[in-house]
Amino acid sequence: MTLTLQPRHDTALSGRLSRSAAERSAGSGARTAEVSKWLAGRRNAHRFAVTRIPFADLEGWAFQPETGNLAHHSSRFFTVEGLRAEIGGEPATRWTQPIIKQPEVGILGILAKEFDGVLHFLMQAKMEPGNPNLLQLSPTVQATRSNYTNVHRGAAVKYIEYFTRAGHGRRVLADVLQSEHGSWFFHKSNRNMIVETAEDVPQDPDFIWLTLGQIGELLHCDNLVNMDARTVLSCAPVDFSETSALLPDTSLRSWFTGERSRHETRMSCVPLRDVAGWERDAWSIRRPDGRYFEVVSVGVEAGSREVSNWTQPLFEPTAQGVVAFLVQRFGGVPHLLVNARVEGGFLDTVELSATVQCTPDNYRGSDAAGPPPFLDLVLAAGPEQVRYEAVHSEEGGRFLNAEARYLIVEPESPIEGGLPPGFCWLTPGQLSALTRHGHYVNVQARTLLSCMTTGAVTW
Repeated sequence: MTLTLQPRHDTALSGRLSRSAAERSAGSGARTAEVSKWLAGRRNAHRFAVTRIPFADLEGWAFQPETGNLAHHSSRFFTVEGLRAEIGGEPATRWTQPIIKQPEVGILGILAKEFDGVLHFLMQAKMEPGNPNLLQLSPTVQATRSNYTNVHRGAAVKYIEYFTRAGHGRRVLADVLQSEHGSWFFHKSNRNMIVETAEDVPQDPDFIWLTLGQIGELLHCDNLVNMDARTVLSCAPVDFSETSALLPDTSLRSWFTGERSRHETRMSCVPLRDVAGWERDAWSIRRPDGRYFEVVSVGVEAGSREVSNWTQPLFEPTAQGVVAFLVQRFGGVPHLLVNARVEGGFLDTVELSATVQCTPDNYRGSDAAGPPPFLDLVLAAGPEQVRYEAVHSEEGGRFLNAEARYLIVEPESPIEGGLPPGFCWLTPGQLSALTRHGHYVNVQARTLLSCMTTGAVTW
């Protein structure tokens, strides 16, 4: 048997992605301006409803008597448990909180196909109970292992075969395990995939083909492109055509390895009943001071989902977040200020986050901690300094009304002096290259990166 050598890199792919990103107003089908109307039509085509319910009305879920954990009777899907966290230092930081434990790896996959010489991406009008507007553009496939292995005994996940089986004339363009929200998930990973097919794809009315540029235009709209689509799009191997940076790539990776090594952390799941400083009543688990988030439960009706009725717990933040990159040009090359951030649920100590990632309301009050570095600079930015701004919701399958104001800000004056520990300048291309590795770039930073890979933000 003779084995044939293949090129290590597809040198044509970046050009094909660039051509797709350049097509912004229309693709082979719908015009970009028509997508919101199409989404409204899909919303009207099915019945969708989400109702807040007490914990006692959860069907198939219960607080376990021995641990207090909130779990499904099938032992699948996810559990709400406790997290005990400690970060070393002088003084050490310690806390406990509820956290979602979902060890199974799901698939977030976008199917790509070329029409008239331009790559298009198959996006789904998907309802998630936690979305503020319920229906948003999602990946072709957005499914936990429990869903696509049919634990819920509902309908099959559409198009899943393109991501789980060889054939279909398929070609993998991106495939990497990425983390989810480290403050609310414990060691959670999903497989982020972009797969191209040469076959004819059966069309479903809840799906639409769009170019990369069209999706980039839609990323300027509030709560239209969901989190799962954004994280997959951030992994697109786009060429940023950079030839220089403040730190060479090897030095950048060395800095990041040093950041992972210098933090002494102890993170472990504990029984939910052992979480201190939180209280539970019939409707929620919350902090008495009203900060951070609550654990609540909902009843759901969704005519377009694999199962049309269910109940489940959700995490609901108490206020809107802010996620922002500061940009500065060195030798004419734009650089992003990243933060090597510790979060309780990360698999490996730290991941790279945006310059600012916080909920400002949590820092108000006489007993609150001081705000994080650069928050004041972001909040004070004038319109002429804002390169990108939109409100995006987080993962609507686990979080209720979780929104953040996403920004890219280029201050008029350079940031003087040394950076605080854990901060570093890197280029958009360097950040994009790091998404080829799992658990390097956190999900909020990947949202902002998706605005660059789709051309929503250009330099």
